[in-house]
Amino acid sequence: MFSPINSILGIFSRDIGIDLGTANTLVLVRGVGIVINEPSVVAVEKRTKRVLAIGSEAKQMVGRTPADIVAIRPLRDGVISDFDVTEKMLEYFITKVHDQALLPLPHRPRIVIGIPSGVTEVEKRAVHDAAMNAGAREVFLIEEPMAAAIGAGLPITEAIGSMIVDIGGGTTEMAVFSLGGIVVSRSIRVAGDEMDEEIIRYAREKYNILVGERMAEEVKMAIGSAFPLPEEKTFNLRGRNLITGLPSEVEVSSVEIREALSGPVNQIVEALKTTIDETPPELVSDLMINGIGIAGGGGLLGGIAERFSQETKMHCYTADDPLTCVVRGAGTVLQELDTLHKVVTPTRSIRR
Repeated sequence: MFSPINSILGIFSRDIGIDLGTANTLVLVRGVGIVINEPSVVAVEKRTKRVLAIGSEAKQMVGRTPADIVAIRPLRDGVISDFDVTEKMLEYFITKVHDQALLPLPHRPRIVIGIPSGVTEVEKRAVHDAAMNAGAREVFLIEEPMAAAIGAGLPITEAIGSMIVDIGGGTTEMAVFSLGGIVVSRSIRVAGDEMDEEIIRYAREKYNILVGERMAEEVKMAIGSAFPLPEEKTFNLRGRNLITGLPSEVEVSSVEIREALSGPVNQIVEALKTTIDETPPELVSDLMINGIGIAGGGGLLGGIAERFSQETKMHCYTADDPLTCVVRGAGTVLQELDTLHKVVTPTRSIRR
């Protein structure tokens, strides 16, 4: 628990950790904690390209905007798809953090940003430039599985093997660590967004009902699962009937939604198995003792840990507060940059 003095000093230093996620952006101020957790959504006026709303306010507009306004997600599959809008979103969140400060802020902040492990140099440069243009003094990039492992409290700097599976909105990242480095890693662009799309497809094909992204996500969070639940649940799915064109509602079970999610879940399981297969035997032995951690929003999917345990024959568990593991890891790096400098990519080492 931070003291009030530490909180004030943290705001004064303004050093920031950011989990720039496909679905949500989380911002942590050093010495204070997580101060922002909002959707990565921006509402833009089509004709003028003027930004009308960002974050939670913009999320409320998804699927509900008039023709001249579009609610967009500037990150797709974990990487920037719209640089200008991402820059405006980062600037908004950074400014929002500064507006909460009680003291004058004479220096621009250092920022640690979590990025997917499979991004290219061009994509790294895009994230770096967006943060610099948004007001950063110095930018450090950290691979999301590394940040998630640090946030989950895994002993990554020790001479033993540990593993994390970070299931986000656009990507699933998995990595095996030892002695402060990544030994084996894999990044696939199959995660929460694909699960939502499969629910939409299932409702359309089985019930002739067209549902939106918000409804699909709501169903997934309410009754979605990757393993049989102790007590199966039901949910009223609402959308537009594709035959009559009228509003329609149907009751679906968690068994049906599990079937709808089977494709993306199976792809994640196969990637996990492949990663373990490529891991050195000594580290696999460590994993059999220490288990495999699960982070990200996908860690909240019902029965995901049980499914992974069944498939890998090893203990798998969901980390505490899996949604915030990456940003908490970025915050730890900010506090211990001298000792954890090896896990980040500093500004000067990104090729121009």
